Amino acid sequence: MANIFEGKTILVTGGTGSVGREIVRELLPMNPKAIRVLDIDETREFEMAHAFKKLDEGNKVRYLIGNVRDMERMKRAFEGVDIVFHCAAMKHVLACEYNSFEAVKTNVMGLQNVLDAALDANVEKFIFTSSDKAAHPSNVMGTTKLLGEKLVTAANYYKGSRRCVFASVRFGNVFGSRGSVVPLFKKQIAKGGPVTITDTKMTRFVMTLKHTLKLLFKATEIAHGGEVFVLKMPVLRIEDLADVMISEIAGKFAHKPAEIKKKTIGAIPGEKMYEELMTEEEALSALEANEMFILIPPALKDLFSIDTTRYANTKPAKYANYRSSDEKMMEKTEIKKLLVETGFLK
Repeated sequence: MANIFEGKTILVTGGTGSVGREIVRELLPMNPKAIRVLDIDETREFEMAHAFKKLDEGNKVRYLIGNVRDMERMKRAFEGVDIVFHCAAMKHVLACEYNSFEAVKTNVMGLQNVLDAALDANVEKFIFTSSDKAAHPSNVMGTTKLLGEKLVTAANYYKGSRRCVFASVRFGNVFGSRGSVVPLFKKQIAKGGPVTITDTKMTRFVMTLKHTLKLLFKATEIAHGGEVFVLKMPVLRIEDLADVMISEIAGKFAHKPAEIKKKTIGAIPGEKMYEELMTEEEALSALEANEMFILIPPALKDLFSIDTTRYANTKPAKYANYRSSDEKMMEKTEIKKLLVETGFLK
């Protein structure tokens, strides 16, 4: 992949989150001019600055306090920016269900603020981090993410002569990220159980942070404007993940695996039994590459001549729903390997 970040000023909103931190970590060796981390949590920014001190020997990272709901702050933060990764969002399903308009104010109105700021600053690339919950959404979080994708695509319709390219990347559960089920299971096992499972049939798409970033940067490189890049991901049963973690971790906390009980507690409001990468309707205008699908909204085709040759080695996607419940499940040995790779079996 070409180094499209060298000499560029890059802004990462929600930059102290799991994905945001990893974006910064991966970008620093690529010799950017500067990286601006924008977040509303000053404590986590302080902790991140301390953790990244050795990695950031060139003092290229700038830590900005600000809320995406504050348009005036966004205007200042975006001055001179070339590339934007928009990660700031309310992401927890339950929090969004019970604070619905707060989710709208951050995930929709806040997103429109950063889109407008990006247009005013004439940024080169703007990448919105979306979620597989945007496909056939059943909850507030997924609905705001779907609307977010539409807003990002629409920004390409009215950018005029600006150089801006706006696109979205849709991915699933980032394995072991803050708020994911992996650290929760680990804490429950450490206490001797029970390990709480919403449903034995529940399945999820998962990705490691490393794989997520590789494909996120690739999408940034090839984006033409308006696409939704849907990253291909392995699928696991939540119960299988719990079983592997109990088997591998219980002994580290002086517990016998057989003593750790599992408890089925039922799905939380808005939670689905399975997730979807894309719908049948989206698949009609999608291209398939080795590691991702590229959704080209029909309205985009009507407005622009899309040069699909820039997407190397692609073919039309199959007309189908890409559901986690229909995909091949990871074997327990594969889940164990994933846990080792991400450091959760230490």
